[in-house]
Amino acid sequence: MKLCRRLVGGGIYHYRVHWDGFTAIERDVRAMVADPRWAALPATARAQAMAQRSLVTPDGSFWLFGTHARWYRQDRVDGRWHLSAPPALLAVRSAARPLPPATGIPPLLIPAGPDFAVERGTTQAFVGPDVPEDITERIRDLVVAHRRLRRGDFPLHGSVFRDVFAADVTGTVAAVWGTIMWCAYAPAFDGNEVLLSLFGEFLARPLPGDDWVRWLPPVPLDALVTLYAERMLAQPGEGGARLAGLLAGLIAETASVLRTDPRFRLRADTLLAMVGPAAAQPWLDRPAALAGAVRQAWLARRPPHLAVATLSETSPGEDFRHRLYDLVEALGHVAATGADPRAVAASLLAADVAAVSSGAATGAVTGTATSGVTSVVTMLYPWMDDEMRRSFYVALTDPAHPLRGCWPVSGELPAALTPPGRDATAALLGAAYATGLAWCRLAGTAPPPRGFPVSSAAVAWLMHQRDDTVPELPVTGEFHDQSESGWLFHR
Repeated sequence: MKLCRRLVGGGIYHYRVHWDGFTAIERDVRAMVADPRWAALPATARAQAMAQRSLVTPDGSFWLFGTHARWYRQDRVDGRWHLSAPPALLAVRSAARPLPPATGIPPLLIPAGPDFAVERGTTQAFVGPDVPEDITERIRDLVVAHRRLRRGDFPLHGSVFRDVFAADVTGTVAAVWGTIMWCAYAPAFDGNEVLLSLFGEFLARPLPGDDWVRWLPPVPLDALVTLYAERMLAQPGEGGARLAGLLAGLIAETASVLRTDPRFRLRADTLLAMVGPAAAQPWLDRPAALAGAVRQAWLARRPPHLAVATLSETSPGEDFRHRLYDLVEALGHVAATGADPRAVAASLLAADVAAVSSGAATGAVTGTATSGVTSVVTMLYPWMDDEMRRSFYVALTDPAHPLRGCWPVSGELPAALTPPGRDATAALLGAAYATGLAWCRLAGTAPPPRGFPVSSAAVAWLMHQRDDTVPELPVTGEFHDQSESGWLFHR
C-alpha cells in the first residue's frame, strides 16, 4: 500500500489510508521531549512546538498529548483543557488531523521532560494474580524482625491504625501495613491473600469485605508521617532521631520489597524517594518535625516525574481525573464491539455514584438524582470534559438511555464488557475500584465496606481464576478487640 507523507510544523508523518493521528502524534511528542535539547528551549518555542502537534477530531474537539505523558481534551463549552483518555474508535482516530488550537496551549500542559519518564506499572487489583511468594516471605521476615520491639518506643496512640490493630500492637507492624496499603494502586485483595494473613494476629476486627475480596481503604500519607514524626519528637536529640530513623528504614525497606510487583511500583518508588534519605540520615527531618512540617519535607523530596503518584494527597480532583483515565484505558477492549470506552466508563461511574451516594441498590435511580447523588455530581462535574459529563449525566438520569445497559444487574456486568483475559479483568477491577476511591475522596463520601457495584461485579469474572490455593486444613477466623492481640487464624 502506497505510503503518504505530510509535513506539519516540522514533523514528518508517514501514514497509510487508515492513519492513526493519535498514535503518530504521541510517538512524535515522546521523541521530541526525550531529545536533550528540549529542556533548553525557551518556553515560547516549546509551546509553539506542542501547538503544532495538537489534533482536531471531526466533532471539533482539540486534543493534546501533554504533561504526564497523557492526552488532554479542550472542553467545547468553557474552553478549559481536561485530562481525558483519547478516543479508541478507529474511525475517529484516523480522521483526526493536526491543527493548532486558536486559544494556545496552557503552560501547565507543556511537558518539561521528567514527567515523561514515569513508569506507571499496572492498574490490576490483587484479585486473580496473587502477590508473588518471594514478596510475601520478605514482608513476613520484616514483620517477624520488628514485631517484638518495645511498645513504649513505638506506640500507636491516636493514629488511624488504632482502628485496625489491637492495643498491644507496635507501630512498627502498623508501619509495614501502612506502607503496603499506601503503595497499592487499588487495595482490593483476594480474601485468601497470604500477604494479608500475615497480619491476622494483630487485627482488632475483621477486614472489610467478604471471603472473596477484602475491600481495603487506602492509608493516607499523613498516617505514615504521623508515625514517623511522633518518634522523632518522643525523645530529645539522638534518641528521637534513632527511633524515627529505624521507622523510616522499615518503611523504605518495605517499599523496596513491594516495588518488584508492578501493582505497587509507582507509589513504592515515590515513597522510597521521600523516606529513603531520612532512613540514611536519621536527623534529617528533625527541624521539620519541630515545625510540624514533615509532610511538606517528604513531598519536597519527591522527584518531578513521580509527582503523579501523590495526587491523591495534593489534588484529589486531579487524582480523580487520572483514575477515570485509567478506567477508560482498562475498557479499551469494548472498542472492538463498536462501543466507546469513554462513554462506557462514564456510565459505570454513574452506576457507582447512583448506588453509593443514594444508598440504593444499583439501578434504583430513576428520573432525577437524589439529593445525595446531586451533591456528588456537583463535585465531580468540574473535573470532567463536556463529552464525559454528558455521558455521565444521561446514564445517571435517563433509565431508558442505552448507556444504562452498561450497569450491573443482579451483581453482574453485561457480557459485552467481559475483558479478554484474567490480567485484563484484574486491571478493570483495579481501575474501577481506584476510580471509586478517588471520587469518594473528592466528594467526601465514605467508600462502601463491601466494594462498589462495578468493581464487585467484576470479581465474578475472576472467582474461578485466582492463584490462591486451598489450605490442607480449614482455617477459621477468630478476632477480638480486647486490650491484647491474639492469633486470629488457627488450624
